[in-house]
Amino acid sequence: MTYYIYHIPGKKIGVTRDLKQRVEEQQGYGSDEYHVLMKSDNIDYVSEQELYWQKQFGYRVDEVPYNELKFNNTDMNINITEQTTTFPCPTNKLKGQLMDNINMKWETEHGDCIITKESIKWIMKNVVTSKYNAERCYIYNKAFARYFDNHDAYPRTGGIMMDHESNGKPSQFDLIRQWASERGLYDKGDPKTQSLKLVEEVGEICRATLKEDHDEVIDGIGDCVVVLTNLAELHGVSIEECIASAYGVISKRTGKMVNGTFKKD
Repeated sequence: MTYYIYHIPGKKIGVTRDLKQRVEEQQGYGSDEYHVLMKSDNIDYVSEQELYWQKQFGYRVDEVPYNELKFNNTDMNINITEQTTTFPCPTNKLKGQLMDNINMKWETEHGDCIITKESIKWIMKNVVTSKYNAERCYIYNKAFARYFDNHDAYPRTGGIMMDHESNGKPSQFDLIRQWASERGLYDKGDPKTQSLKLVEEVGEICRATLKEDHDEVIDGIGDCVVVLTNLAELHGVSIEECIASAYGVISKRTGKMVNGTFKKD
């Protein structure tokens, strides 16, 4: 069996056994929008090289190597349709079933889905009991696939999400997320209340600035970063992605300073 490491410039590096189905049909890219970095019949070598090239290009580094994934594991007898993945158990027993099938992976029309300790949290938060059979529950494939677009970037060590550029050390954002996760903020938190919290912290910065209280300004800015980090997670994205998106826009702006403020053209 031949395995291909493919590269979608500016997007990702992945492994597949079927380029046409995986990259073109499922992900929607044309044959001219990606290229093959290498191919091999050795799954262990391909798995090692995929992680190497992801690091070299600065992309998300997969949490679980390709050769350790359980493709379409049938132990749970999940039912995959175009829109949903259905689990053969009630929601109150689902977490245990998922924990028994860590690294299980299946393909949907919207992308690959993997069971990890982190993705289980998403499943348990978004699972729906079947209205036809209370002994079954399901998730929406598109939403779950989008979760991985935003979260499979963070290999985890000791429970802390690790930035692939941090040389094995957790970033400040990682530590904030770890702190919030341990306190249940992502399981029970509400983006509305976090948004209000942000407004409160911004007010503190404004007051400290008017008073010329340097220490309070530092404290307020730090609090805003913490709230923004958690608010991003509650919306299903990372703070790093939000920053990168914003910088991608402002880096192309031109303008000039007017009365102490940069005015874009």
